[in-house]
Amino acid sequence: MKKLFIFLWITMTLTGTSFASECEIDREIRFAGMSWLSNQVMVEIERFILEKGYDCATSVETGSSLPMLAAIGRGDVDIMSEVWINSISDAWNKYVKEGQVKSLGNVYSGGVEGWYIPRYLAKKYPGLKSVSDLPKYKHLFEDREDPGKGRFYSCPIGWSCEVINQNLMKAFQLTDDFNTFSPGTAAALKAAITSHYKRRKPIVFYYWTPTALLGKFDMVKLSMPPSDKLGHICNTNPECQTPYPGSYPIAEIKSGVHTGFFQAAPKLVNFLSKVKIPTEDVSKLLAWADEEGAEAPEVAHYFLVHYESLWSQWVPNDVAKPIKAAL
Repeated sequence: MKKLFIFLWITMTLTGTSFASECEIDREIRFAGMSWLSNQVMVEIERFILEKGYDCATSVETGSSLPMLAAIGRGDVDIMSEVWINSISDAWNKYVKEGQVKSLGNVYSGGVEGWYIPRYLAKKYPGLKSVSDLPKYKHLFEDREDPGKGRFYSCPIGWSCEVINQNLMKAFQLTDDFNTFSPGTAAALKAAITSHYKRRKPIVFYYWTPTALLGKFDMVKLSMPPSDKLGHICNTNPECQTPYPGSYPIAEIKSGVHTGFFQAAPKLVNFLSKVKIPTEDVSKLLAWADEEGAEAPEVAHYFLVHYESLWSQWVPNDVAKPIKAAL
């Protein structure tokens, strides 16, 4: 048996192959899968690497952020690949502080939220640079249902940023000049922006990155004064008495694992802790997906093929080899 093992080892070494890694977890590794595409793509990238590079079995449990955070706190889920901390900071910090969840750091260089106009509009009206400039240009964004006022396209109904944008409208004293329009869904907001952009019409709107839309279309973020922590907290409250006229904070987008997984799988945790993609690259990936009508597994495959120089830094060479062979 020993001679056979040595023979196989020499043969595989000469042919440039290696033994498949044995997974540290002897069951399916459970990922939290949320509804937005960037999360789905990140999950599929990590699943492919775990399955092909570390010989692991994986599965995905679907749900929204807070239920999935509760699941990882209980150990029903092992990995949350993309957590927007600003939206669930209290719950996240509680689980981390109590030792149920281990934070692995940022997965993107930072999420950005703000108010945007198309670059073609910014070039035509160079004086329109900040949110404070909007009253002078309200005629460009006329609300057909309320002539004399402009229309600002805000967050979909029910999103936390809908409240923030309403408070920002008050803070910048825009309520006399603009109406806030909240589409029913993210798809409706995207459709409205896309329609205006393709017809080169004026539009001012809220959006965020990483997203396909800002990876695909050339937009300019209107400037606001710097973010203030306490001011932003007040802006998240529908009953805020003194809304703060300042920027959204840079969104922290982290990954995390259940503490039991952290303790049982140090090699896998080492890989997951290295996963980081520049936000602009994520937006480009999502734009490609939008153009091609690609689903998350296809986008993950595209990333692994075209961004080898990035993901190969996350894993050892012997793990990278079977991943490359599987592409």
